[in-house]
Amino acid sequence: MPTDISQKIDQLANFQAQRDVLELEKQSLIDQLIPPEIKARIEEIEAEFSGKREVVDKKITELESEIKEEVIRNGATVKGTFLRVVYHTGRITWDTKRLDGYARSRPEILEFRKQGEPFVSIQKV
Repeated sequence: MPTDISQKIDQLANFQAQRDVLELEKQSLIDQLIPPEIKARIEEIEAEFSGKREVVDKKITELESEIKEEVIRNGATVKGTFLRVVYHTGRITWDTKRLDGYARSRPEILEFRKQGEPFVSIQKV
């Protein structure tokens, strides 16, 4: 069975590569339609707005950080006109390995244990 899954994973990777190639081919054809003088002007506009965007991105990052710190300090969700910053209490974690060891001598603790459904994620290697 793992071999079948392995083959499907490889097939998925091939389809993703095909999609990437199609996108590159499409962009190449689009680029061929644009005269060099237009391309040069587009690059100038990109450069001009890149600097402006960096300034705004920096302001966003700084203000986000400041807002997050204040919301954590206040311990409550805050709603603005267009955004809401949600306060979440810290996630509680347990040392599962040690608790499993403890459960061998105290099996009654296992009635408090809950296990979620298994899930998968697909990542590039």
